[in-house]
Amino acid sequence: MAMTTTEKRPVWLPGLAVAALAAVIAWALSTLIPAVPLLTAAVVLGILVAQVPAAKPLVRGTLAPGLALSARRLMRIGVVLLGLKLSLFDVASLGWGVFLSTVAIVLITFGGTWLLGRAFRLPGHEPLLIATGFAICGASAIGAMSGVVRAKTSEQAQPVALVTLCGTLAIAVLPALWHPLGLDNLQFGHWVGASVHDVGQVVATAQVAGGGALAVALVVKLTRVVMLAPIVAVAGVVERRRFRANPESSRPPLVPLFVVGFIAAILARTFLDIPDVVLATADTVQTALLAMALFGLGAAVDVKKLVTTGWRTLVVGLLSWALIAALALAAIHLFS
Repeated sequence: MAMTTTEKRPVWLPGLAVAALAAVIAWALSTLIPAVPLLTAAVVLGILVAQVPAAKPLVRGTLAPGLALSARRLMRIGVVLLGLKLSLFDVASLGWGVFLSTVAIVLITFGGTWLLGRAFRLPGHEPLLIATGFAICGASAIGAMSGVVRAKTSEQAQPVALVTLCGTLAIAVLPALWHPLGLDNLQFGHWVGASVHDVGQVVATAQVAGGGALAVALVVKLTRVVMLAPIVAVAGVVERRRFRANPESSRPPLVPLFVVGFIAAILARTFLDIPDVVLATADTVQTALLAMALFGLGAAVDVKKLVTTGWRTLVVGLLSWALIAALALAAIHLFS
C-alpha cells in the first residue's frame, strides 16, 4: 500500500522549514543592517508574513504545527542555552549596590506591570506574560513563562509584539536622551542594560557609547536574565496550587525541565572551563533556535486585532516601558 503524504512527512516539517528559512533571512537583514538585532528582525518577519492575505491560510493551516513547535519547544531549548552566556562571577563583579538595585528593578517592574495588566483587565495570562517580558528579557522570557503556565500561542502574540516594539523604539530613543540626561558612557550602558528588553536590542542600543558601555550593559542585562529562573519557578508553584483547585487539569511540574537546564547551564559556565569553541557554537545554535521560535510567535500576531481591540495592552506595555526606564535611571543616580 502506498504511503500517504501525511505518513511520509511529519505535519510539523513545513512550518519548521519556513521558520528556519525566516531565521536565515533575519540573519541576512541583521548582517546588512547592524542596527537591526537578529531576533527583532525574526519577530517582525513573522508579524509581516502573518498579515499577507495569501499567506494567512498557510500560517493558520499547513504551517501551524511547525510554527507552534518552533514557538514552544525550540524556545525552551534556546532558553537553556541562554544560560551559557551567564557567569555568576560577572554578576558579582557589579558590586552589591548595582546587583541589588537590578534585582529590585526587575521585581518592581514585574509586580507593577502585572498590576497594570489586571487594572486594565487584560485577558488570560497576558498580564503575567507582559510583566515577564518587560521586566526580564523580552520575548525569550515570555516564551519561558508561557511554557510554565501553559499559555496559548494566541495569548503570547500581543505581549511579544509589544515587547519587540518597545525594545526597537529604545534603540533610537535612549541614545537621543543620553546626553540631555547628563549620563557618562558607563552610566548610559548601565541604563540600557537595566531597561532594554532583549539582549540583541541591548547590544544595538549600548554600542553607540563604546565598548566600555556595551560591557556594562551586557553584564547588567544578563543579571536581569538570571532572575528568569526564580520568577518562573514561583509561577510553577502557583500553577500547581491552581491544579489542586481544579484536579481535572493535568498537573504541571514543580520546576519545568527547561528551567532546570537553564540553571545547570549557568552553573556550568560559572564553574567549568568550557572551551571557547563550544561557547561560540552554543551561542550560534541558541540564536538560531530563538530566531525560529520568535518567527513562530510573530506569525501568531493579528495586527488588525491588536490595533482595533488591543489598545489596553498597548497602554500597559508603554507604561511598563516608562516604569523600568525611570527605575533604572533612579538607580544610576543612587549608586553612581
